[in-house]
Amino acid sequence: MDEVPREVWITGMGIVSCLGEGAEAHWQGFTEGRLNVDREQFAPCMVHPLAPLNLDRQIPKKSDQRQMEGWQRIGTYAAGLALEDAGLKGNAELLARTDMIVAASGGERDRAVDLAIVNKKPKSANPGIFLNETLMSDLRPTLFLAQLSNLLAGNISIVHGVTGSSRTFMGEEAAGVDAVRIAWARIVAGQSDLALVGGSYNGERTDLLVLYSSGGQLLQGPFRPVWERSSSPGIVLGSLGTFLVLEARGHAEERGQKPLARLAGVRSERSSRPASAITASLARMWQQLATERSTARMAIISGATGTEPATSEERTWLKGVELPVRATGSRLGHGFEPQFIMNIALATLVLGHGKLFPAFDSSGLEQPHQGPLNQVAVTSVGHWRGEGIALVEAVK
Repeated sequence: MDEVPREVWITGMGIVSCLGEGAEAHWQGFTEGRLNVDREQFAPCMVHPLAPLNLDRQIPKKSDQRQMEGWQRIGTYAAGLALEDAGLKGNAELLARTDMIVAASGGERDRAVDLAIVNKKPKSANPGIFLNETLMSDLRPTLFLAQLSNLLAGNISIVHGVTGSSRTFMGEEAAGVDAVRIAWARIVAGQSDLALVGGSYNGERTDLLVLYSSGGQLLQGPFRPVWERSSSPGIVLGSLGTFLVLEARGHAEERGQKPLARLAGVRSERSSRPASAITASLARMWQQLATERSTARMAIISGATGTEPATSEERTWLKGVELPVRATGSRLGHGFEPQFIMNIALATLVLGHGKLFPAFDSSGLEQPHQGPLNQVAVTSVGHWRGEGIALVEAVK
């Protein structure tokens, strides 16, 4: 009989980013201080490009690879890594009971069609008719951008055979926070035993770079770590994918699966963000997690974006809690929906090694830390809206 409340174990993770694929590549990348930033391809914008992947390893059919867009390939690949890590891959009986919660944005633009419209519409005799005819004839029938977020879950189901319930959340950083929070809450409540949770982001897209650049959200000038961008705030987009397998402790023990870590709690908020609202939101969620946390051997992994005032307000809160902190966006870039889930995976990685990776910051916020760790808090402060905190702990 399961304990009450039920423990939620992390029993598998799959991560891909500019540092490579898998846990070991990421640990080496962070400990060696590796930085992979492309300053040329999309100049003057910068991106953290995805490391090369052999897609055949996780998406064996070329036909499946061809029909997916970049962000779908990234996510389907990462999901395969997580299922493999958790000992679920190829187990039809377990995969049929695996619930899936995906955090994803809309589909990628068809750049050729966009350019044709921009170039030809002003010259047409009837611009309205030209636009309608082009959209009807040139766009793929499935290219309804608000719904393409569902296709990642569909591709994971097709390629990997995950056929339990499926949910897809949209909404930038907050989507990733709530994907984990709801998966965790369902397992704690006994509504689920096994869940695949994650998302993906392709930052190497001209349409996204134009979108965020026009909103003044991207870093300008030379590259700097996120805590050092206050004088010229902004995001550096990163291509990344991450999936976690969350599992009830009793279920994992029955099948002999060892935990990577325990997910002790997840909280989320959405403040309207007047001055100091982010600091207050983080403080409230921190207090809600008070019964689960012990700061004696604890660190914080931050999802800070480099935008303002979000980053400065999170920094104010972090100074108040007086714990060692690392912002992974300085190395991976920012991937919006999957960023929080990626950082939970990295917190799991830190606990597995029992120590933090080196600081990457000259502002003074990130300090060297050598002591052992048994808990890591993960923060998410959305560039525009949404706040969240998760607490990850080692399992002895």
